[in-house]
Amino acid sequence: MKGHTHFLKLLDFTPAEIQEFLDTAADLKAKKKAGVPHRYLEGKNVALIFEKTSTRTRCAFEVAARDLGMGTTYLDPSGSQIGAKESIADTARVLGRMYDGIEYRGFGQELVEELAKHAGVPVFNGLTNEAHPTQILADFLTVQEHFGDLKKVKLVYIGDAGYNMGNSMLIGCAKMGMHLVLCARDDYLPEAWLLEKAKEIAAETGAVIKVEADPMKATRGADVIYTDVWVSMGEPEAKWSQRISELENYQVNQALMDNAGPQCKFMHCLPAYHDHKTKIGREIGEKFGREAMEVTDEVFESPQSIVLWS
Repeated sequence: MKGHTHFLKLLDFTPAEIQEFLDTAADLKAKKKAGVPHRYLEGKNVALIFEKTSTRTRCAFEVAARDLGMGTTYLDPSGSQIGAKESIADTARVLGRMYDGIEYRGFGQELVEELAKHAGVPVFNGLTNEAHPTQILADFLTVQEHFGDLKKVKLVYIGDAGYNMGNSMLIGCAKMGMHLVLCARDDYLPEAWLLEKAKEIAAETGAVIKVEADPMKATRGADVIYTDVWVSMGEPEAKWSQRISELENYQVNQALMDNAGPQCKFMHCLPAYHDHKTKIGREIGEKFGREAMEVTDEVFESPQSIVLWS
C-alpha cells in the first residue's frame, strides 16, 4: 500500500485503505476456500514476537504467512531477550537484518512504535494495551460478509469499552462510516481525546458515534452486539471482584439480543467466559457464584452468535 510501511493502528489509514485491506482479505480467503494457491511471498520470512501469548493471533499469523509462502519464527516471552537483556531498538535492528517483517503482540503501544522506528522492515501490531487493529479488520470482514455495506450497520460495543478493543473499534467504525454505540459506564470509555478524534473522523465519513450507559436503550435495533472479557490479558486476576461489581449489568444475555431484534448477531474477540469449561472461568465463576461473565452460554452458543464464523 503506497505511503505505508507498517500496520500499527487504524488511525494511520484512510477509509479507502482500510477497505482495500478488507477486499484483499476477502480475495485471499476465497482463494484459500477454493484451494487456489496464493504463495505471493515465497521466500520471505516473518518474526512473530509474542510478549502476550495467544491462540488465535498466533495461529492466524502463522497460517496466513505459510499460505502466502512465508517462513515464520515464533518468539514467546521465554524465547527472546526483548526488553530484558536487549533493548527494543537493538532487537528491532537485529531482527530487521534477518527477517522481511516483524509482528509484535505485547504491552504498550510505544513498544511496537519503537520496533517500527528501528526495524527497517514492516512491523505489524498483533495487539498492544492501546490497540488491536488486526482484530478489527477480521471483525469487519465478518460483518461485511453478513451485512454487506458497513455503512448500514449499527454495532453496539458493550462492557469495557476503554481498552484496546474498544479503542480500535471506535476508530474503525468512525473511519468506515458505521453507526457505533459505546455502551459503558463513564469510567469504561475510551479517553476523551480519542472520542473527540473519532467524532472528527465521523464528521467526514458520515459515521454515527454515540455513548449510552443503558444497555436496553443502546442495543435497540442493533445489527451487531460486540463484547470482550471484563479483565483483559495482562491485567491482574485480583481485578475480577471490582469488574464484576461494575460491569455485571453489561452482560450480553438473551434479553439484550431479543431487544435488538432477530437480525442482530453476537460477536466476541475471544477468549470468552461463557461457562465453567476453562480453569479461570470455573475458578472465577465458583468464587463469585456466576454461571458466566460478559456473555451467557445461551447467547454464545445461539444461532445469532457468529463468534466462530469461518
